[in-house]
Amino acid sequence: MLNGIKQKAIVGKDGKIELSATELVEGTIVEVIVLVEPSTEEDETTYLLKSETNKKYLLKALENVEEGNLIYVDLDEYEKSCL
Repeated sequence: MLNGIKQKAIVGKDGKIELSATELVEGTIVEVIVLVEPSTEEDETTYLLKSETNKKYLLKALENVEEGNLIYVDLDEYEKSCL
């Protein structure tokens, strides 16, 4: 008879996964299947590229960087001017 144990775990350093199954007797042979949950976080760039307007602005910004069309702002000086 095949029995199953379902647990959630977090992958640790060097890919190590630790499980605790006190119901298993030491020496029991087990087969392990790892199911990876899909990431729910979406990359910010991917999110922004979904909108045609945002995509247009991002591509224009990349073009400006490649052409050297940049504006440098000294944040310390900017902060002083706002006070």
